[in-house]
Amino acid sequence: MMKLVDFFLSLLIPISILLHLFLSPYTKVEESFNIQATHDILVYATPSSNIYDRLTSTYDHFSFPGVVPRTFVGAAVLAGLTRPIFTLVSFRHGQIVVRALLGLFNAAALLKYRNGVERTFGIEVARWYVLLQAAQFHVLYYASRTLPNMFAFGLTTLAFREFLPLPSSAEQTLVDKRHRLGIYLFVLSGVIFRSEIAVLLFTQLLYVLVTTNCNISNIIKAGLQSAVVALLLTIPVDSYFWQKGMWPELAGFYYNAIQGKSADWGTSPYHYYFTNGLPKLLLNPLLTFVLIPYAITLKSFRFHTGSRVAVSLTLPAMLFVAIYSLQPHKEPRFIIYVVPPLTACAALSASHIWTRRTKNVLYGLASLALMGSILVSFAASTGMLLISSLNYPGGEALKSVHKIIESDPSKPAHLNIHMDVLSCMTGVTRFQQIRPELITYDKTEEAEELLRPDFWSRFDYVLSESPETVIGKWDVVDTIYAYAGIEILKPGMQVADLYTVNNATKVEEGREQVLQSEDVREAYDDRGFSWNGDVDMVRILGSLRNRVRALSGGWWIGPRMKPAIYVLKKQKEALIGQSREELIR
Repeated sequence: MMKLVDFFLSLLIPISILLHLFLSPYTKVEESFNIQATHDILVYATPSSNIYDRLTSTYDHFSFPGVVPRTFVGAAVLAGLTRPIFTLVSFRHGQIVVRALLGLFNAAALLKYRNGVERTFGIEVARWYVLLQAAQFHVLYYASRTLPNMFAFGLTTLAFREFLPLPSSAEQTLVDKRHRLGIYLFVLSGVIFRSEIAVLLFTQLLYVLVTTNCNISNIIKAGLQSAVVALLLTIPVDSYFWQKGMWPELAGFYYNAIQGKSADWGTSPYHYYFTNGLPKLLLNPLLTFVLIPYAITLKSFRFHTGSRVAVSLTLPAMLFVAIYSLQPHKEPRFIIYVVPPLTACAALSASHIWTRRTKNVLYGLASLALMGSILVSFAASTGMLLISSLNYPGGEALKSVHKIIESDPSKPAHLNIHMDVLSCMTGVTRFQQIRPELITYDKTEEAEELLRPDFWSRFDYVLSESPETVIGKWDVVDTIYAYAGIEILKPGMQVADLYTVNNATKVEEGREQVLQSEDVREAYDDRGFSWNGDVDMVRILGSLRNRVRALSGGWWIGPRMKPAIYVLKKQKEALIGQSREELIR
């Protein structure tokens, strides 16, 4: 029976990651470099002749290089591993396939870490680790996202596994071998993907040097060897794709840490990671404020030297967070690497409490609280997933345009679509740009170009958050809604009582006229708003809201939706006088 339980627990993390992917399949601007790079490698391959001209004319990063250069190593690996899959699966599902592969890699790393926890602490602790990890949100949600942090996450998780304590009977050669592998993985992830992992390696090695008899010369040797290997990977690969000598993470480190430019994206107080970032990542308050502190006090989990095992899991991680807090710009994903060891530490306490639940009333009540907190965390994580899936109006808008085009029997031989900045930041990627023989996609964002009437005259469809700025005569053929906070509806209150929607039904050339007309209730009716998949989250949300209000007497607390992107179609009368050749062009 327990083997069956362990089997299903082993599936919980990968299935949860794939569920997060399928319910929220789009990407945002932070993920765009790697998802676009993977697409370009798959579609345009890696030319061996006339390299500069072919790369600059086809690859996205030459048009939109980003603030700092990023490595192509992760994208190249994803492209190479997924290419055979597309002989079996349509490339129209390319983004899902690519992200699924990254998500499953991170799932495999988490399961390998779980196996290490079982080897070190026993099966009960490993089971609790899986439950606590699966009840969180951010790791599962980010696991399939093509952020540099998530390419590094799987490597750092595997590295943490190699630093889990071994029994006192373990030979020193085995300990040294595992530590060397851990160093290799930390260095690879830091040199190639995220330079801040150097701080994580420092804190982990500092703890090892202080608490064990490891040979410092072996540590230095392993670090130098792995650094050489990592540099031999990233510099040739990235110099090829960027067409100049390039070590992306060095450039990023110089920009963010030396020049201090990361502060341009916002700053947070020193304590942010401790008071906000870590509690958000761990999600369950019981982990942060009870289980982890309690594990440090336990006498039942100790090294043969007498030191507490929980300290080996928490101290390097927390020291990393403390040092990295010196960086003014802070985001939870920058410290996401420490979640597995901190969750394992909490699992020590959870196992200790659960195995003693029949000993006295206090342990019994604590066990009930533990199970209840996990159920609440699962519910909260599910709610966060559903809300997060409503934050990608750009991807939904482009899917809507494709549906409109497919249903239009009078469409011209070639179409031009302009996508504004918000659309490109909230879901639009090259994987969605289908049928290049039929459609040309434009992402122009220069202000001077956008003020020219002749610029807009060439487009058939426009995705815009501000239709009043689009010059010409256009019809709004769809309105894409996005999450805008929480709304509270009382009995008798209509959505229109809270706010209305700016719906540009027409925009007169040169006059920028916007008509106020459409009620936000249309986001909730049964008209079938578009979504990248078979499930329409906005429609489901509206149906759920109506059913809840029917049962609650009119009360509702849930996501508030607002119009984010309008799908504009050129008015037919605006086409009069244009030749067929002009339309096709």
